[in-house]
Order: sequence, then C-alpha cells, then structure tokens
Amino acid sequence: MTQRLDYAKQSPRQFKKYVDFSMSLRDISIDQTLHSLIELRASQINGCGFCVDIHSKQAKIHGERELRLYHVPIWRESPLFSPRERAALEWTEVLTRLPEGGVPDEIYELVRKEFSEQEISDLTFCIMAINGWNRVSIAFKSVPGSMDTANGLNKAGLN
Repeated sequence: MTQRLDYAKQSPRQFKKYVDFSMSLRDISIDQTLHSLIELRASQINGCGFCVDIHSKQAKIHGERELRLYHVPIWRESPLFSPRERAALEWTEVLTRLPEGGVPDEIYELVRKEFSEQEISDLTFCIMAINGWNRVSIAFKSVPGSMDTANGLNKAGLN
C-alpha cells in the first residue's frame, strides 16, 4: 500500500495546529495509559490500521501489558479493565459511533460515576482528536509502521 499524498506537506499550517492540539492533550487530567486505550479503541472502531499500529506500540512503551492490548476489542467481556477504564471505553465507543439521537443518558451517567466534569471534558477532547487523526490517516492511506523510527516506536518491541 502506498500513501495517497503527504497531507502534512500539503497543509502544513493545519497539520501543525492539529499536532499542537493533540500534543496539548498529554498534559490533562486523563493519565497516559487510559489515553492510549482510548486512542486504540477508537482506531479499531474506525478501522484505521495506521493508528492501531501506532497506539498499540505507544501503549506498550507506556507500560501497558500485551494481554490488555489484545483484550481492548473485547473489553466488555474481559476481566482486565477497571470500572473507570470501562466507562472511558464506553464513552469512546459512543462518541466514535455517534448514535442517532445522540449520547444516551445512561451512558453519560455511567461516565459521570467514574469521572469529574473536567475529566469528562478532557476525555471527550481526546476522543475527538483521535477520531480526526483516524479520518485523515484513512483518507490518505497512511502506511502502518511507516512512522516507527520517527516516533521512537521501535522501542515497543512489537515489530
């Protein structure tokens, strides 16, 4: 597979601002491990191979156990996730899929039990960011593994 075009080169100003926005999400109320799970799950739902590849490796670098990475698609059945992680994954799924009629109250209330208002807001921005990256990566057929060296993802040991 070959990438269709280099969107960073074609729209450098927009790319830089989106990178800056995404980088700002590293310093929020959501810890990096949970952030990685969110990015991985949204990317799986969207079918973005490039982002699944990146976020699996990033999660591993941040100390995530491999078995938990394998269980992300089956998080509802898996005993490996805390109630807080389950609420975040539920929020990720509903905001990524956006059902007709919006977010059901019962899902919002589930998330409210586990997160503060600021955390819900931060969580939402994380989900918004990864969904945007998924869309650009899918549109231009970004190649999984092509950014490993540039992003230091070789350290994950998942070649």
